[in-house]
Amino acid sequence: MKTITITCDNTGQDYNIELGTTLQEVRKIVFPENHDNILGALVNNQLQDLQFIVMTPLVVNFIDVTTLDGYSIYSRTLIFVLYKAISELFPKKILRAEYFISNGIFCRIGNKDLLLTPEVIERIKMKMQEIINRNIPIIREEIPTHKAVQLFRRKGLKDKAELMETRGKLFTSLYYLDGLPDYFYGTLAPSTRCLKTFGLEPYKKGMLLRLPNRACPSELLPVLPQDNLYQVFSEHKRWGKILEITDIGHLNTIIEKKYSGPMIKISEALHEKKISQIADKIKNLRRKVKVILIAGPSSSGKTTFGKRLAIQLMVNGIKPVNLSLDNYFVNREQTPRDEKGEYDYECIDALDINTFTDNIQRLMQGEEIEIPKFSFDTGQRYYDGEKRKLTKNNVIIVEGIHGLNPRLTQLLPPESLFKIFVSALTSISIDNHNLINPADNRLIRRLVRDYRYRNYSALDTIKRWESVLTGEQKHIVPYQEEADAIFNSALIYELGALKIQAEPLLREVTQQYPEHSKALRLLKFFSYIRAVPTREIPPTSIIREFLGGSSFKY
Repeated sequence: MKTITITCDNTGQDYNIELGTTLQEVRKIVFPENHDNILGALVNNQLQDLQFIVMTPLVVNFIDVTTLDGYSIYSRTLIFVLYKAISELFPKKILRAEYFISNGIFCRIGNKDLLLTPEVIERIKMKMQEIINRNIPIIREEIPTHKAVQLFRRKGLKDKAELMETRGKLFTSLYYLDGLPDYFYGTLAPSTRCLKTFGLEPYKKGMLLRLPNRACPSELLPVLPQDNLYQVFSEHKRWGKILEITDIGHLNTIIEKKYSGPMIKISEALHEKKISQIADKIKNLRRKVKVILIAGPSSSGKTTFGKRLAIQLMVNGIKPVNLSLDNYFVNREQTPRDEKGEYDYECIDALDINTFTDNIQRLMQGEEIEIPKFSFDTGQRYYDGEKRKLTKNNVIIVEGIHGLNPRLTQLLPPESLFKIFVSALTSISIDNHNLINPADNRLIRRLVRDYRYRNYSALDTIKRWESVLTGEQKHIVPYQEEADAIFNSALIYELGALKIQAEPLLREVTQQYPEHSKALRLLKFFSYIRAVPTREIPPTSIIREFLGGSSFKY
């Protein structure tokens, strides 16, 4: 039998493997004692499931749940098991995995005649555990797309059928779990036995599929109280009903029918209405509020939101003075470093808190100040003579990722603060079993913006992204529930608008880089979405902050 040589990044060793061997067999050779933890592999920096057949020399890096890719595989596979459990217990009921919240995935049953009581949820959980204990193989099969469409329509999964029809591919990869077919955006684990840790419990009007802790996979992540975030998602669900768009298939159909213009106008109007409501809330507190703090993770659209809020405040007779926390970065050589020795821009100590506090206090006392500026090119602070001073009807708007961190405002009176959390909380799904991670939404925004305005390649942006996410979990997410208002900056059409600029950038991340797998994943993601013409996007739209063409000065 002919053999070929593969190189394993995990061990740094070469292995002679028989031609035609699957990665499932290779993992047993590489990890004879601990192969059940392996969920997939990066093959020449491209993510593959373990059914991949080795036919040429290659470099392979096996991954488990502690990696971002492995965690995504684990989460998708858990959803499949949940779907299988519901199918066995309640045939013809529709599972809807809707969004990430409280360190888990919020799920509902689409059919309203089944109440998700604690007893029902416990039955589903026990059935999931039974399926996991059976160690059922998960099989991938390529079939003609028209047959996949027929299959999903017979099963009542119209969302998947519409997605397949609008994607334009001749063949589609389906996964089977004990004869139950499904389609997933991304690879799955080789068998149910890989899912060693999960939880399922009542949550609001549905249930929360709980996920393991990446750092300690034998433990579940704690359930975070995120009532405000839940209300935001519920609101955007209502917005989706107004637009008659709940998933990518619906979105593609509207684009195909050239109804993009009305969709864009309604989406933008819903944004404007929400911003106006927040401005009205501030007006009602006007005697107390002196500082409005706008915080949120990277690429959430904080800057444009702040400028649009300023306009609505002026409509209410309040004249805002804008300050960006980006101008208060310490000089680059003073920036803290993370555990990898790289600059940690997400850490609050990357900001000059003393200068910021001094500036705010002086403004509140009626003094005129010269505001600092920060050059991202040179990494240095400078002054260009721009000054600020408050008058009677003024209020300060402060925008930046750390706006809600109490260290930033510990010397200011709490009653003088109004806190707003902004993030792109993607409310549309690929289909009922495939969520769009809000972090992916923001990454796409960021790589387009970084290339256009900061002279960073897509490779540069993707390379730093995991560090950015780690910083957000440490420094931003813990404070989001303390906000007086939450604004979801996601626009239902934006991924189709970003596609035109993002795809060429992603193609530049070639195979020699480890980030190639992430670029390919996003390119595959864009393959589901039809491009949205950008001509009708108004110059005040939040998405213009990334696409270009904004009427605001940044």
